[in-house]
Amino acid sequence: MPITQPEDLKDLTLLGRKAKPSKKLEAFPNRSPDRYYLVSLVTSEFTCLCPVTGQPDFATIKVYYVPDQKIVESKSYKLYLWSYRDEGVFHEHVVNKILDDLVAAIDPHFIRVVGEFNIRGGIAITVSAEKVKTPEAKEAVAGML
Repeated sequence: MPITQPEDLKDLTLLGRKAKPSKKLEAFPNRSPDRYYLVSLVTSEFTCLCPVTGQPDFATIKVYYVPDQKIVESKSYKLYLWSYRDEGVFHEHVVNKILDDLVAAIDPHFIRVVGEFNIRGGIAITVSAEKVKTPEAKEAVAGML
């Protein structure tokens, strides 16, 4: 019997469809909810705009989380990040917004979002934000972070 079941796909509307930016984060069931394990999502292709000058900002966004009942579907996450391409937003705000939206979509045991923004004006900015629902989960994966 396959591990991924047909019912795992029932809520996925973006996977396998034409790509366009979207704020919709989709999820599928975690088939190992009794185990603490780390999921890492990393992209160096994040872009947004400076809310004052409109100039582009580039960043590497890293997400580390221990799933509870749901796992974020990666294409919906990619389209979600793409939706910031033409949006003016401060670095600190966008990292916290990504964290909040992921928590709302998947309610993980633990999640950390790190935004490493490229140098502009001689200053590199790195923003880290996290939420811990289950301290034991964070402790279990601490060596993997």
